[in-house]
Amino acid sequence: MNTAKSVKNELRLLADAERANNSAWFFKTAKGQYGEGDIFIGVTVPLQRKVAKQYKDLPLREIKNLLKSKVHEHRLTAVIILVQQFKKADAKKQKEIYDFYLANTAYINNWDIVDSSAPYIVSVYLWNTYAQKESPAKEVLEVLTKLANSKSIWERRIAIMSTFYFIKMGDINETFIIAEILLHDEHDLIQKAVGWMLREVGNSVGLDAEELFLKKHYKTMPRTMLRYAIEKFPEPKRQAYLKGNA
Repeated sequence: MNTAKSVKNELRLLADAERANNSAWFFKTAKGQYGEGDIFIGVTVPLQRKVAKQYKDLPLREIKNLLKSKVHEHRLTAVIILVQQFKKADAKKQKEIYDFYLANTAYINNWDIVDSSAPYIVSVYLWNTYAQKESPAKEVLEVLTKLANSKSIWERRIAIMSTFYFIKMGDINETFIIAEILLHDEHDLIQKAVGWMLREVGNSVGLDAEELFLKKHYKTMPRTMLRYAIEKFPEPKRQAYLKGNA
């Protein structure tokens, strides 16, 4: 039967206590850390994907029940199912999934849950619906800038990760706009995500395109962001950026 309870039971059967302890450490669940209070049962991502495939037709109301769980694997499996449904949906259903996603960002609250979903739902929907008409599209920027200015670290990460598909399609305007908003974000998970998307600009469009942004900002951006952004640069150029004389 396609219910959240059934999915939870399937995941419980695959749980591993040692893996759960390791995951709790890796995802920083201690008091004061970014994942404080997150609960792990120890199910690998490949196994979660198998369960998600088994429940690929789970109704949105049941997906919401999964998302509201305090168990990390329940929430990650929920967004994996959402992505699977979005990929096969028609335009009307895709909008429903997109709206559902943005209405439930409070539960999309760790970096792997964001990274496994935002680039494949929010980014694709915004590109298909608006960005092919103009770049940057007003409607796209309204959504992404609101997220980028959020007090929630996870909504800010959704904002920059939701430019991923744009980059793959050769459009870097939105990435640069959101990166500028997040340029001095103090959280390293945002710095890493911005640096990662800038690196993707270099990988997909070219280093010259990435350097349009870096030349303007590299001397003031956080070191973590810069290191992620220039990771694939030729070593002499990478060192020049790190030493401040690019």
